[in-house]
Amino acid sequence: MSSIENTLISQSGYDITPLSTDRIEQLAKKLTPEEAKVILNQGTEPAFCGNLTDNKKEGVYICHLCDLPLFKSDAKFTSGTGWPSFFQPFDEQHVRTHTDTSYGMTRDEIVCARCGGHLGHVFTDGPKPTGLRFCVNSVSLDFVEDGQQLPEQPIANKVKTAYFAGGCFWGVEDRFAQLPGVIDAVSGYQGGNDDNPSYEDVCSGATGHAESVMLRYDPAQISYEELLAFFFKIHNPTQGNRQGPDVGTQYRSAIYPTDDEQMKIAKQFIKDQQREGKWAEKTITTEIKMAPKFYKAEDYHQDYHLKHGGHCPIPD
Repeated sequence: MSSIENTLISQSGYDITPLSTDRIEQLAKKLTPEEAKVILNQGTEPAFCGNLTDNKKEGVYICHLCDLPLFKSDAKFTSGTGWPSFFQPFDEQHVRTHTDTSYGMTRDEIVCARCGGHLGHVFTDGPKPTGLRFCVNSVSLDFVEDGQQLPEQPIANKVKTAYFAGGCFWGVEDRFAQLPGVIDAVSGYQGGNDDNPSYEDVCSGATGHAESVMLRYDPAQISYEELLAFFFKIHNPTQGNRQGPDVGTQYRSAIYPTDDEQMKIAKQFIKDQQREGKWAEKTITTEIKMAPKFYKAEDYHQDYHLKHGGHCPIPD
């Protein structure tokens, strides 16, 4: 596998692979005793003493230990608690939560997803749209003002995204995940009318969503054309609003390109398949349109076949 394949990449394109103990110890050498107390030993700085509590500048708040972007200024609000407060993270995958039972209380501790550095706690008394309050120690953060370069850039330019819908997403996700060059496969919903649909909503057929799969792949290992060919290998693109025994608009065949290049390739691929491919004698019903918003499906749908002890076979 390549280094990219072994890397965990967030939705915003950052490397969130957990750092080794040795690497964390190396980074921790720069910390002052007060910073180490908070970041490494779950301490709390005194209220109203942090240098970022009243910061009104526009920019990005990054992890003081490993530089991972954690929060944006447009999610910062005045909570009156004495600590910097945010209603959502820069990327939900950049901040992890753990149950904290210290001091006779049960709270949700928040840590940097990459280095594990302590940030603070998250509470459910925040403003809309999330209703959350990420209460963070200033010493756990550094601030990068808009116009200044972040110390770390996303590696998304090395990774591309593709979306496919071809029946029940359990099997589509599982088969794509087995392909060399595919870094991640995530089940979700696309192409409907409602925001944040549930599985039950989609199954009702009322929302218009398709069960789809988001792929992140390394184009140096596998091309978009190869993904399309594999997609047509693992499903029947001529069945309209069904796939095998599964019937409903949520099971339709669809390709959702992310840019003009993918759109051009997908349209030409369909033309070629309709003219002389395996499906030439039937009408291909695959929907092609620019990628609509992707809603990640519930956790119990992710890696479904893997969780239940197996893989879907890949057709010859």
